[in-house]
Amino acid sequence: GKEPLEPGAKKKLSMFTSVPENAIISIHDVSNIYRVPLMMMEQNMSSMLAQRLRIHPYASRREIKKYSAARDVACVKNTALIDSWTKLANSVDEPESECVIAMVGKYCDQGDAYLSVVKALTHAAIETKQRLKIEWIVASDLVDEEKGEESSTKNQAWEKLKACNGIVVPGGFGSRGFEGKIAAIKYARETKTPFLGICLGMQAAVIEYCRSVLGRTGAHSAELVDELQKDVEDAVIFMPEGDRERMGGTMRLGARETILKEGSIARCVYGNERVMERHRHRYEVNPVIVNDLEGAGLHFVGRNTDSSGERMEVVELNEKQHPYFVGAQFHPEFTSRPGKPNPLFLGLLQASKGT
Repeated sequence: GKEPLEPGAKKKLSMFTSVPENAIISIHDVSNIYRVPLMMMEQNMSSMLAQRLRIHPYASRREIKKYSAARDVACVKNTALIDSWTKLANSVDEPESECVIAMVGKYCDQGDAYLSVVKALTHAAIETKQRLKIEWIVASDLVDEEKGEESSTKNQAWEKLKACNGIVVPGGFGSRGFEGKIAAIKYARETKTPFLGICLGMQAAVIEYCRSVLGRTGAHSAELVDELQKDVEDAVIFMPEGDRERMGGTMRLGARETILKEGSIARCVYGNERVMERHRHRYEVNPVIVNDLEGAGLHFVGRNTDSSGERMEVVELNEKQHPYFVGAQFHPEFTSRPGKPNPLFLGLLQASKGT
């Protein structure tokens, strides 16, 4: 309900349901979702459950008789966990500024398609004391050539993109909207707008750099285009151990270790040389063109060495070139949590705060 249950209502509910009054919990409206556990704690729900289940400190009937609601609420409230959670809830209600992040994708009409990314951005926004606003931009609208160069759809999409403090290009499959993602990445790179590319977003960043900086205008992904010039235009290739005939169960999945280069932005935000992140892909950056790209200023600072060879995991421009331009082959959103945002999202929101 909107308002807390009155004591009389709890008493009546208890009478007609045979549920003890201390087991009737009022879940009323609060200012943000992170206050719900605190609201339950104030009603002593944790001790009530421990008592009913006879877990520590209520392992025996003798201990149940010593039950003191006031004492147990005080014990729980004084823990470091509740203290940090209370600060998290307070920071949601008291942001220092607003941050607008563009989500440039192809599934924007499906509310939960990028839910993990949205949650990861939210966790980072809370940590940096910002109110997050996501601007959903359909990637194909940025290059809406069918309706003319000056179509209203295209103009509106670009107006929204240019008003954002940061840009995220998430993962996905298929060719629809890919050129729009390329256009958004080029804009982010040239205007020094903070950028994070995930999976296909990272691959698109590599392709954009091949086209714009190396002058390989035909550069593309072997996933989307056939008959590319080998080791010149095929910036993204099918993983050698993959199976083109049998698609089911052939992805590179799960947690893999990435080794981060010292002095890189990624190493700085993670604070560790080695990190474990989760993967979900069949295609990868062509290792043959890596030296050419690094010579032109695009640095592959995260790599993974496994039985099939060296994999490019994290790409970035150094801080002298760009405040925050990072792409990851893995999915950093999968390891983000309230109070512990994934470092790549935290870095993006920190960089966006000053724009």
